[in-house]
Amino acid sequence: MDVPQVVRRKARAAGAEGWLRTLPDVVDALSARWGLTPGAAFPDATEALVLAVTCGDDRSPAVLKLVVPQEGDPAQDEATVLRLDGGDGCVRLLDDDPDLGALLLERLGPSLHALGLPLARRQQVLCDTARRVWRPAPGCGLRSGADKARWLVDHITTSWEELDRPCSEAAVDHALGCAARRVAAHDDERAVLVHGDVHEWNALRSGDGFRLVDPDGLLAEPAYDLGVLMREDPVDLLRGEPRDRARWLAVRTGLDAGAIWEWGVVERVSTGLLATRVGLQPVARQMLHAADRIASGPW
Repeated sequence: MDVPQVVRRKARAAGAEGWLRTLPDVVDALSARWGLTPGAAFPDATEALVLAVTCGDDRSPAVLKLVVPQEGDPAQDEATVLRLDGGDGCVRLLDDDPDLGALLLERLGPSLHALGLPLARRQQVLCDTARRVWRPAPGCGLRSGADKARWLVDHITTSWEELDRPCSEAAVDHALGCAARRVAAHDDERAVLVHGDVHEWNALRSGDGFRLVDPDGLLAEPAYDLGVLMREDPVDLLRGEPRDRARWLAVRTGLDAGAIWEWGVVERVSTGLLATRVGLQPVARQMLHAADRIASGPW
């Protein structure tokens, strides 16, 4: 089974070596149950084994995704988001097996990253696509933005020490302060369904537009999704005034620039540390360098 190295590292970091060993048997069982013919693995996957498959006698194209077992239930959360979205801003869910962490998804086109569009155009697409996901979804069982911020605090403090402090203490303190303010600002009555990981690799061509894949799924302020856009493209962020990006995103969506900025600070450090752990370079160094610069600068 041709599992991408980043996925293997993530599985080992999560203590899921047994999951890696059983993947061939799981794929065989699901192929028999759902009438699938497996093809090649997508090499850029980071959170799951993702296979191109064809379905049934008409050999319609689809994707089989087997999610790395982790804390919580990420595959179930993803399925919940996709059912709530119903193929509006996200990929359509065709079938799933929560016990196996398996999702059968429609196959979309190339990613926004592969199309090589300019940064400004990518941000427009990602803003507009994310907005199609945002909707009230009380009682759906997804964790809140406040819960995610608390989890990020724990992840940042633990990972920073375990990885021998790959960014400055000032960057960590800045992120923890921003996370505390986002916890305090959370309001269950105003929270909406958000994707949770909106970036150019997760936006795929669909007809004449785009739809999102790999949702984490939260009930949070929509600024959370735009905080992910703040963490991405860290080299470009430092070429100008970093807060200008938050201001532009706020104007595009009608959201608060301060909330967007603070989620970006938290996401930049947390993702930089995670990327360091699983060997995603040079982006890990770039994110943490940006975090250091922003924590020490006038912003």
